[in-house]
This record gives sequence, structure tokens and C-alpha cells, in this order.
Amino acid sequence: MSIPSSSLATSPTPQLRPYQQEAVKRVVGHFRASSEPALVVLPTGSGKSLVIAELARLARGRVLVLAHVRELVEQNHAKYQAYGLEADVFSAGLKRKEASRQVVFGSVQSVVRNLESFNDTNFTLLVIDESHRVSLNEDASYRQVIEHLRQHNPQLKILGLTATPYRLGQGFIYYRHHHGMVRGSEESFFRDCVFEQPLRLMVKQGYLAAPKRLDMTIEGYDFSALKPASGGLFQEEELNRVVAGSRATPGIIGQIVERAVDRQGVMIFAATVAHAEEIIGYLPQAEAALITGATPSQERTALIDAFKARELKYLVNVAVLTTGFDAPHVDLIAILRPTESVSLYQQMVGRGLRLSPGKSDCLILDYAGNPWDIFAPEVGEPKPDSDSEPVQVECPDCGHANLYWGKRDGDLVIEHFGRRCQGLVEDPDRPSSVANGQHGAVSGAYKKQCEFRFRFKVCEECGAENDIAARRCHGCEKLLVDADDKLKDALKLKDAKVLRVSGMQLEATTNGRGLPRLKVTYHDEDGTHLSEWFALETPAQRRAFYAAFMRYHLRAPGGKWQPLSAEEVVAEQRRLRHPDFVVGRKVGRHFQIRDKLFDYTGRYRKAVEAG
Repeated sequence: MSIPSSSLATSPTPQLRPYQQEAVKRVVGHFRASSEPALVVLPTGSGKSLVIAELARLARGRVLVLAHVRELVEQNHAKYQAYGLEADVFSAGLKRKEASRQVVFGSVQSVVRNLESFNDTNFTLLVIDESHRVSLNEDASYRQVIEHLRQHNPQLKILGLTATPYRLGQGFIYYRHHHGMVRGSEESFFRDCVFEQPLRLMVKQGYLAAPKRLDMTIEGYDFSALKPASGGLFQEEELNRVVAGSRATPGIIGQIVERAVDRQGVMIFAATVAHAEEIIGYLPQAEAALITGATPSQERTALIDAFKARELKYLVNVAVLTTGFDAPHVDLIAILRPTESVSLYQQMVGRGLRLSPGKSDCLILDYAGNPWDIFAPEVGEPKPDSDSEPVQVECPDCGHANLYWGKRDGDLVIEHFGRRCQGLVEDPDRPSSVANGQHGAVSGAYKKQCEFRFRFKVCEECGAENDIAARRCHGCEKLLVDADDKLKDALKLKDAKVLRVSGMQLEATTNGRGLPRLKVTYHDEDGTHLSEWFALETPAQRRAFYAAFMRYHLRAPGGKWQPLSAEEVVAEQRRLRHPDFVVGRKVGRHFQIRDKLFDYTGRYRKAVEAG
């Protein structure tokens, strides 16, 4: 993507906010150095369409801007036209299929069905709005369009914009962040997040209304027993079992109506269509409407227009108004459905964060016990449990301040759930021209992820540390021994003992010769136990203890705690976790511990799952 000097003088310049200007600057800088797909993260209501318009205005060559719903196509096109610029629209839903002008705004569904209309080597920039919808599956619609354009121009620049850079089942949709950290996997389609404007900062600077969240646990629904289906979403039948005819619903709606007395516009997100139909029955009839996926297009448009005109106060919907819907006066969001998707949760909340006259904040009522933090979804996955919070964990190798779910005791992080350091470090194999600062280092493209792993499993062939979910060693490429196979083989042996560990006991004691020792005893559900002993008297013994015990048992691995005695270990045992299984082999008259399995997932039941 290059910028002609003449365009700056002749084209009207949009009045961009400072963060929008910075986003444009970062994108241009990235694409001058690299053709790797880039991402910009801007909260809902922050004006992504202005950034798109400015980039399309600056681009030399043709530009295609894609979105997944016609409302977004229309919004983005209108914003571009507002600055006196002309562009085509390619969207069956808008009854237009034009693709001759320099800039084209299209729906992905229409474009992928008419790829022959885009056989043009002059497309130099592809912009994807709501880009968290870009799948890793190469057969998906967005990927088909991308491949088609790349065949005509291998140097095509691809930019994604989203408020929610996560995808259910994948996590973060980009690999590297401009703050110098790794967020997603190396397989992520978007390589670099070149700019991100945090929601908290947007609220603080007065660009968005403050979300005021209340967890309505007393009147709420109990979705805790539900498990998502294989695709990560809850099944409608399962949701209906919780909400259909629930005695909680009348009280919930009564409470929403009570809290809405001084509110301008209320959006209610229902769990299922049947649930939504019940909800509508408890709302003031003349002030409420229901929209579902089955609502006819003309009726849907009329209801939305009436809501925006404030002829209706309550709008109930079932997951159809989460994107491409703009009603700034909305100042109460009621969430009556669970979601395993942080993206969907943020999109629901985002409907109420736009600024509007007479609006100071947006009340968020969550009746479903969703685990997401409005301001800190950047951890990228659901809370492991309700007591978890975002914690910073410094990498002992590179010093990067990682952000993971974890737990504190005062200022002390006593547990975290991080696996590998997210820091980016210099790659010794990078091209010499980059090392000399000539090009390409804008986004960290020639840096690599720090190798330090907080949790890992060791390859029995080469000793390399691998991710706990890895199937093949990254060092020697050998298949890693499956945890189930270890347990299965051990259970077959007459001289082996397998404990399903239900507890771990630490004791500062002495051995038979009176020397101080740490005794660690593992118990199973039936009272069987196995023990191991450690000495901590000398530096060498303490190093061996750390290598054999501490690095596996620490609830917050990678910390600076290095106990000097058995008494200190016992006193701080809250920092330690026990394994899921312990395997012992008989040596002479006694059993010795040969293997300990942590972070186990497999066919065998763990002790904590009893009952």
C-alpha cells in the first residue's frame, strides 16, 4: 500500500480522532514494510468506519471493503460518501452489484458468489470489518475471496478491523501484538495487531459511555450445569430446559422494567426464541418489540426504526442485533443468556456504549452469570473459576509481563494458568538487513516468541519441554507418550501402584540418620499413599529439589520463590498443587515414585471429579 503525494492535497480529509489517526499511521507503516495480514482493534462505537474510509482514500490501487451483514456494508459506504467520495456497493441484500470504481464496499456472501466480477490485478488492499469472523478453514467464504484476490495480486495487503479479536475455539485471531507480545498461535491468519485502543481508555477519554455492570445473581438463571456443544455454543434445547417457564422470568423482567424507569432505550438478549416470546409477554405491550432470525426483513427494519425513533423502549432479540446495529440512545442492556464467546458478550455490551445526549452511562444487567470481564477480556479465554482475575506474571527468561488468569493473596500471585511466555524476543536467525534496522521490524515480524514455558511436559526421548497439549515433540518430532497410555501400562504391572491423587501432605521431618528432610505424601481416595523425600541443606540439593519438584508443583510457576528449608516449604504450601495421578514402582521392599501426571485430560476419572 503506497500513498500518492497528490492525493493528500486534493482529497477532503476526514476529521479523525487522535487514536484513529494513530491507527491509520500504524497500518500505513506496517504495509510499507510487510505484506503480512494486519489487524486493528477498536471498541464498538469507536468509529472503525472512519478509519476504513481514510485508508481507502489514501490507498493507491483498488480497494475492496468486506463485511458480513448488509447494515455494516451500508454504514461503511455511507461514511466514505460523507466526505465527498464515490464508491461502489456489491451486496445482494442492498440490491446493488457494482464493482467498477476504485473502492468497492461489499458483503462477503455476495462477493464469494461472484468472484468473476473481481478478476482484477489492481486490487491492492482488502479491508475486512468484524474480522474475527475470518476462519482458519481455507474453504470458508472470506478465505475464498482472499485466495482469489491473491491469485491476481500476490502482494495484496489485508487489513482486519474488530472490537473483539477472539474466535470461539481458537482464542486470539492474531499472532503478535504491537506491544511486543505473542497472543495467538503461529497458525493465526492475522499476523500482527498493529494498533489497539483499550475500552477502558475510550471511556476515560469520554469517547464512550461508561458500562455499569451488575451481576443479578439473586434473580438470575442457573446455567452452570450446561455444557457447550462441540462447536462451543450452547444447544437451544438445553437452554430451554433452564429458561422455559422458569419462575425467575417474571421477577427478572419486573426488575428490568423497574430499573428502566429513568432509562432511554433497553435491549434484552434472550436465550432462545421461546424464551424471548415469554419475555415479551411481561413487558409493556405498547413499548416492546421482538426480533428473531425469522422476523421478515421489512418488519425487522420497521421495528428497528421505531426503536431508534424511541417509539419503542424495549427491544428483545435472540442473537441477531449484536453487530451492524447502531442505536446510541440505548442505556440499559439486559443479558438473559449464557455465552462461551467473549466476542459475543462484548458485542452485546457494546450496543449500549455509544454516546448520546442525556446519557451518562449504560447499565449492564447480567442474569446469566457470564464470566467475562468487560474491561479485561484480553486474557482471551473464560475464567477457570469464579475466583480468578487477570494477573501479571513476569517471565524469568525475558522479563516480559504476561497477563493470565490467576489468583492473588494480597499482592502475591499464588496461582496462574499461563503455559508459555507471550513475550517477543530478538530472533538470531532474522535477516541481517533487519538487524541493521533497514526494514521490516515495524510489527515485530522478525522477532520470535520467548521459549520459556511455565507449564510443560517433557519429551522422554530428547528432554525438550513441550506444551501440555502437544502430541509431538517440537525438538525431535517424536510422538509424545500419551498420558492415558502411561496409566494403562502402569495398571497392567503387578509391581506398580497408581494413585488417583485426592490430597498431598507436606512434612518437615528427619530421616533415619537424623538429617532434616521434606517428606511429601500423596493420598488417593481409598487411603493408599506414596511418599518421596527431599533434602534442602546445600545449594546443589535445593537446585535438584527445584528441578524435580518445584517447577512442576508450583501453582504460579516462574516466580521468584526459592525456599531454603523444608519448614519454609511447609509454611507456604498454599503455593503448591498436587498431581492428578502418581505412578510408583516397587524397588525392593518399597515403592518409588516414577511419574506424576499434571493437567491431565483423558479417559480416566480424576479424584476431584468423584461423585
